[in-house]
Amino acid sequence: MQFVLVPFVLALALALAAETPIPQTGTSRVSLAVVTDPRNRPIVDIGADDFVIQEAGATREVLSVRPADYPIVILFDTGAGARDDVATIRKAVERFIDRIGERPVAVGTFGDTPVMIATFEDDRTTFGPKLDAAIANPHGQSVLTRGAALGGQAIRAVEPLFAAIVIVSAAPLGEMPDTSGEVLAPIIDSGAVVHVIANRAGTGAGAASPAVTAIRSLAEQTHGDFTSIYTAASYQTALDRLADRLSTEMMIEYLVPNGSKPVDVKVGVKIPGARVRGLGVAPR
Repeated sequence: MQFVLVPFVLALALALAAETPIPQTGTSRVSLAVVTDPRNRPIVDIGADDFVIQEAGATREVLSVRPADYPIVILFDTGAGARDDVATIRKAVERFIDRIGERPVAVGTFGDTPVMIATFEDDRTTFGPKLDAAIANPHGQSVLTRGAALGGQAIRAVEPLFAAIVIVSAAPLGEMPDTSGEVLAPIIDSGAVVHVIANRAGTGAGAASPAVTAIRSLAEQTHGDFTSIYTAASYQTALDRLADRLSTEMMIEYLVPNGSKPVDVKVGVKIPGARVRGLGVAPR
């Protein structure tokens, strides 16, 4: 039997002959991964015995596998440029929250000034009225990175193993966002993956502006996605796709020796033809 293994750094499929896990005593780490079948459809009906984890060539004992349930902060635009899109965005965000499963969710806006309108402690049944109350400020700017920093602060307060920040921008990314160290530090320090959905209506699909380049770089630096859309109707489609991806991620807990480091981590599955994409290891 062969296992398909994927290094986190290279994300390439490798074959590894079966071997007996090395007896270990210590603590545990958690790997985040997505498993797909030969047709690239996600596989979620999978257990601990189906996975193989290696660190620096040493096979680790897999303890448990569960669907990813890490916290997500959703931030949407309420600046002047979003005034025609806010109602559509609110509806798409509500649907997104319903589709990502039971997990901590917080919601904020980044019209000038950014604010959290629902926290991780709030009951989801209270989200609807709070979302409905969010309207565009006709005189406010869209302060995307400062909103993301606020989301990063909310995540750091709960110190999760993994987290994500989902940003929905309505205003064309023309002006350079605030990328000072003071603003970016809470985002990077949170360890969150940043996913950005940006409406670039009227900008065309040509060369990206410096603002688009900066926001795309932030998403890539955190191993997130930058998705361009060009109509308001596409907010829901883009968020649906992201929800589908997030809902198929698996958290794999495995045993490691005390004091060891997550060096050259590879995750694999014993399912013939399946592929696995590693998305990170925690604690980092």
